[in-house]
Amino acid sequence: MDRASLKQLIDRYEAANFLVNRRLNAMIRELMPDDLTVDQFATLRYLHSKEMSTSSELADIFCVGKSSITAIITRLFDKNLIQRFPDEKDRRVIYLALTEEGKQVCDLMEDKIQVLLAKYINRFEEQEANCFIETFEKLAKEMMNP
Repeated sequence: MDRASLKQLIDRYEAANFLVNRRLNAMIRELMPDDLTVDQFATLRYLHSKEMSTSSELADIFCVGKSSITAIITRLFDKNLIQRFPDEKDRRVIYLALTEEGKQVCDLMEDKIQVLLAKYINRFEEQEANCFIETFEKLAKEMMNP
């Protein structure tokens, strides 16, 4: 691909990605309980998918510093949405998992997000939607292996 075409594609990607992320985050924020931030919900969502994780793993996944993830974890713990479990073999390692209340909040939000996104995804033909998702997943995979 020549340089001008690549630049044009990158510019289009950046513009679309910026708009989609900003709008989607704003819409999700409207659906969330008042005392929950988008970052806190993202952490709950990740823990829901993995069942258990460490703060180091969360910091790596979300590309943030350990102090940032510690603040999020503390707030979620204070809200009784996550619990901490020390590793039986290495007491320095603390595992994090959702509480029942955390699972309920996450499940409720997942349902709301499904309804929200379905309004937009249903505007595409099935093949078009699958092609988009497959391409986006390919980009995500490439970004995990720089």
